[in-house]
Amino acid sequence: MTSDAKQTTLLDRGDVRVSHDAGIGATIRSSIDKVRSGDLGSLPVVVGLVIIWTVFGTLNPTFLSSNNLANLLFDASTVGVISLGIVCVLMVGEIDLSVGSISGFASAMVGMLWVNQGWPVAIAIIAAITVGGLIGSLYALLFNRLGMPSFVSTLAGLLAVLGMQLYLLGATGSINLPYGSPLVNFGQLLVIPRPLAYVLALLPGVVMLVSGYRAGQRRRQANLSSRSIGALVVRVALITILLEFVVFYLNQDRGIPWMFALFVALAIVMNYALTRTQWGRSMAAVGGNREAARRAGINVRLIYTSAFVLCAMFAALGGVLAAARLASASQQAGTGDVNLNAIAAAVIGGTSLFGGRGSAYSALLGIIVIQSIASGLTMLDLSSALRYMITGAVLAIAVIVDSLARRSRVSHGRA
Repeated sequence: MTSDAKQTTLLDRGDVRVSHDAGIGATIRSSIDKVRSGDLGSLPVVVGLVIIWTVFGTLNPTFLSSNNLANLLFDASTVGVISLGIVCVLMVGEIDLSVGSISGFASAMVGMLWVNQGWPVAIAIIAAITVGGLIGSLYALLFNRLGMPSFVSTLAGLLAVLGMQLYLLGATGSINLPYGSPLVNFGQLLVIPRPLAYVLALLPGVVMLVSGYRAGQRRRQANLSSRSIGALVVRVALITILLEFVVFYLNQDRGIPWMFALFVALAIVMNYALTRTQWGRSMAAVGGNREAARRAGINVRLIYTSAFVLCAMFAALGGVLAAARLASASQQAGTGDVNLNAIAAAVIGGTSLFGGRGSAYSALLGIIVIQSIASGLTMLDLSSALRYMITGAVLAIAVIVDSLARRSRVSHGRA
């Protein structure tokens, strides 16, 4: 009897055979079967990220220095937060083209209320995020009540909100935020204390171990197959070692930015909401088949509203972080490639353009890919034209992979 067979106990119940404890070998085979059937998860983007870092690290060793990676995390956080909102609307099969304008408008609101009007910075930030939510609710109203396609409503919103941003900034076109203020320090300087960073790197492994063990217990009590304790411990150990090494490496210089920690925390909360709550399951159901979700009793209009509102609020928060990063709110905030990068990050990270499939971690992985390309090309002193072309190529590859994986899932009955 093999070791895998020893770890697997089968109960015969009529014609049903239930595996109580799948061993490490069985877990690996199950993962391979998922990949073959088109359930790729984050594998393509992780492989792509390894290739990108290997190429740029070989061409310029400074690219992989802890200082440059810390700067990369600072820069990735602002658009990454915006991309979290894009994940929400893509999950329900819609799009928001105005996130860049909303982020710029939010930065202008903070500058106007805080610097020009003398409001407390916290109240100014809350006001900006609230207005972002109101804009999202307007998109939801147009979509739910009037049937206006989100492509059209958000495109109109892009222009209207951009005009509001220019109006707030006035003739000067920019508002400088006070240097040395807590907000600017948060966006430019503050990093997690080294001992705390090591402790925080342990938390994901602890949570995975506890939740995985409890889930395994529940499945065994229901006579369903479950991952073996050994496989769970190995996975947790590998992830913990990787995270501790990342912390150790980044602590060689500046450390891990608090702004990136906020981004990761938001991604964790959103991932929990999308995967472990009724709301998240409803999001996937509506994106997969709207009519079937409605017939199942899901409040489809409410789900669409929540997606648009969250997207706009995340865009506003991203604009506030961008203002903190640049220590100013200007006419250029939210313009340029902010829109495209936010959308591309979600898609490159693995969120499906067809709706129904996605993860908050898509935004995290995708924006690191995009920011790595930008940082690497900048360090090689190459033109921004090449950056756009490479990012476009990566986006096209991601969509092709998503389309092929979707076909494979359909053919294997996993769609």
